[in-house]
Amino acid sequence: MTEPRDRTDAAQGIEGVLLANRDRIVRFLEVRGAADGAEDLFQDLWMRLTDRRSGPIADPLPYIMRAANNLMLDRYRSARQRELRDKAWGEASAAHAPSSETSLISREQLVLVEKAIAATGERPARIFRRFRVDGLSQRDIAGEMGVSLSTVEADLRKVYAALAVIRRQFDAS
Repeated sequence: MTEPRDRTDAAQGIEGVLLANRDRIVRFLEVRGAADGAEDLFQDLWMRLTDRRSGPIADPLPYIMRAANNLMLDRYRSARQRELRDKAWGEASAAHAPSSETSLISREQLVLVEKAIAATGERPARIFRRFRVDGLSQRDIAGEMGVSLSTVEADLRKVYAALAVIRRQFDAS
């Protein structure tokens, strides 16, 4: 019976430490190479640490800093894997050109994807393009468009949901 309360106390404890040391953690992420993405990484860190079920943490700040460091390592490994995958894909695609049929199917699918993105509305489509194509951080997009960060996140979820529906249609074909 005390478990839900313990969970709440633990979450509030870690949240309190995150809030009290927010600037320090963001600076740590920036120094580790996050640059402008430090705010987004802090949000990811917040979600990871407050969503998981954990008991009391004896020394929460070192725990948080270790989690932030692990997040940066994950980011580095992911970027490295992406670079290797892109390089391999570039070499493989340079070796052979797609068939006319594959090109036609791809163009048709692209039109459907563009329509699905446009159907979500002008603002979500613009936010999606600024985030995924232009590479802006969510915080920068929110400032640029004069909306809250949660609005940017909600609009991105809306577009991702539309794209997931299209992807399922492609997979079913």
